[in-house]
Amino acid sequence: MAKDVRDLLEVLKFELSFLEQGGYGRLPREAWRARLIFEDSPTCLNFNSRDRQPCCECALMPLVPEKARDARTPCDYIPLNATGDTLDSLYRTGTQREIEEAVGAWLRATIQKLEEEKASKAVAN
Repeated sequence: MAKDVRDLLEVLKFELSFLEQGGYGRLPREAWRARLIFEDSPTCLNFNSRDRQPCCECALMPLVPEKARDARTPCDYIPLNATGDTLDSLYRTGTQREIEEAVGAWLRATIQKLEEEKASKAVAN
């Protein structure tokens, strides 16, 4: 099993684009269930895969709190805002729209932060 070598910033940009283009809309063959953020995206190592890759290999793992890294779906525990909401908590309390709005805001903020860090490193070198 190969470690995910994708750049985290590029993965997050792709995920934001996927979200903004309606990628989490319901599929006719699975209209009975809400779409799962990250898991139902091409971002996920296991998207449309028969052989489940270990999540510890995913590019998103640096964003997962240490205590949640052994969870079945660690990306569900990434803190999305200052109040500590995660996908796990939002799946229980929010609508699909609220979840997508929270994830979109988190993606934009995280992308901006990573771009600023990257620019600072470039200036320092």
